Amino acid sequence: MSDERFPGWHGTTILAVRRGAEVVVAGDGQVSVGQTVMKATARKVRRLSPGGRDVVVGFAGSTADAFTLLERLEKKLESAPGQLQRACVELAKDWRTDKYLRNLEAMLIVTDGAQLYVVTGAGDVLEPEHDVAAIGSGGNYALAAARALMDGDLDAEAIARRAMAIAAEICVYTNGNLTVERIGA
Repeated sequence: MSDERFPGWHGTTILAVRRGAEVVVAGDGQVSVGQTVMKATARKVRRLSPGGRDVVVGFAGSTADAFTLLERLEKKLESAPGQLQRACVELAKDWRTDKYLRNLEAMLIVTDGAQLYVVTGAGDVLEPEHDVAAIGSGGNYALAAARALMDGDLDAEAIARRAMAIAAEICVYTNGNLTVERIGA
């Protein structure tokens, strides 16, 4: 994050890869403030189960802000069971228009295995192209690596792990301590 309220604050790397009927979401474990690694084993990929239906969410940005958004998303999913797109759109609308929420500094990748979205505080609910999505400070490195690996025979988890390893070698705000959640298939 480059906001003056968070000097030197940097995000993380979250990557989602869809291969066939399976989606894998991977997130690194590094939390950095300025040039200091505050924690190396954070868990930034979570499984929600509103109404008994699994949804996997990865977040980049402020942890407290992300947890606030996760709680809101879970409520949206409970009020619209089985309608992930609707829940994400409603969250994005609230995030953009609510006086409190609009100041939250985070981004989300959300999937139920069938649908995959990137949700932002700017009101965006984006379906990624090429079955790959990435957010965070190392997101572009992981995205490029994963897209290149999609041409091969690797499964979704192998692509995600290799792409995250590449991102960790390039981005100083990304490490190799991964949390990986698989959904679908």
